[in-house]
Amino acid sequence: TIDVQSPGTMTTVQDFPGRTGYWEVGVPPCGPFDPLSFRLANRLVGNAGGTPALEITMTGPTLRFNASAKVAIAGAAVKVTKNGETMAGAFDVMAGDVVRIGRIEGEGMRCYLAVSGGIESPLYLGSASTFTLGRFGGPFGRALLSGDVLGIGEKETADGIEAATIPITNDWRIGVLYGPHGAPDFFLPEDIETFFATRWEVHYNSARTGVRLIGPKPKWARKDGGEAGLHPSNLHDNAYAIGAVDFTGDMPVILGPDGPSLGGFVCPVVVVEAELWKLGQFRPGDRITFVPVDETWAAQQRAAVDAFLSGERDELPLPSSISDLPSPVLAAFGEGDDAVVVRRAGDRYFLIEFGPHHLDLKLRFKVHVVYEWLKERQIAGIVDLTPGIRSLQVHFEPRRIDRDTLWEIIREGIRSLPPLEEIEVPTRIVHL
Repeated sequence: TIDVQSPGTMTTVQDFPGRTGYWEVGVPPCGPFDPLSFRLANRLVGNAGGTPALEITMTGPTLRFNASAKVAIAGAAVKVTKNGETMAGAFDVMAGDVVRIGRIEGEGMRCYLAVSGGIESPLYLGSASTFTLGRFGGPFGRALLSGDVLGIGEKETADGIEAATIPITNDWRIGVLYGPHGAPDFFLPEDIETFFATRWEVHYNSARTGVRLIGPKPKWARKDGGEAGLHPSNLHDNAYAIGAVDFTGDMPVILGPDGPSLGGFVCPVVVVEAELWKLGQFRPGDRITFVPVDETWAAQQRAAVDAFLSGERDELPLPSSISDLPSPVLAAFGEGDDAVVVRRAGDRYFLIEFGPHHLDLKLRFKVHVVYEWLKERQIAGIVDLTPGIRSLQVHFEPRRIDRDTLWEIIREGIRSLPPLEEIEVPTRIVHL
């Protein structure tokens, strides 16, 4: 076991990829805010990359080990001592050793401590990740406190990889895909140009739910949100992708792993999967430049991250900007209530919208019917399906099924559905 003598600012147990499959009911995935450093720490001690470990924010804990183990730290630079002696990378501990993790030094916001065998934790909804706002997950449903005792899992037999350096800075370039909401529908073309040209500043009021940014206000293509609200950023509620840049009014927020699944705000870009780790290292005052990339680069960067974590490469490429922005609309067909628009939402999601921008229960029924059709088919590669008021977000695993193949299946399903007038759904009457 491990005795927590001092917990640090905020230390939680997380696993990777977290609590997937519950986005439709509002349960976020949680998991490590910087999954790259988290997985690297685990690989250094020979664990599988997703094994439960500690996420440490700003100032770390003091831990007394009651058994021998191998320990590794990865992520932002931090002073680590064992019985007062400075340590680095992966190192061995014996029963009675005291490990102290100090304050993050220089750039970055978080580091990760992995123990050979992992941190023991019961699974809640299939994951050991702690969701502090929901008060569930991890061993205690909260951040660590002094006096807590952590169990250590059975030791792994795999050899650890060599230590690698993760490029943490205070002036970030982060790869994003354009969409789901762009110009000229929601933003003016000059708004999008300004968005990519700006070095945004990280706001002090940021957390695992989202990272707020300081920068220029859009001029907007609409005077308001119509039925959805008085501000032009307003939409009828639709699902968000993790890593979406969501304009809540005039302020952009990058949605994090503990963020909301649904909301009524436009999102011009989504951070690609291989770049999500950077969000966990943003600290107040850092500067961020969003770099528009294409899906080819996103796939190449996923492969680069996998190679980095297996020890096959020792650095990660910076995002390469594309010269021409593609339309955020991937497909559109039909008219009026039968209109269907498919919008890009990063490299792991797309958003399907039905009908015009009006609140109409018929459109919600159409969303429901398509949702049920997809659930029944259990298509390999779909992670979760999240309905909105007149939209359906599809979250998929691109390593298992590519977006174009999945969309062809869904499009044929939409076209094969009977008219709404012929569809029956379960109902109930509630007497007040």
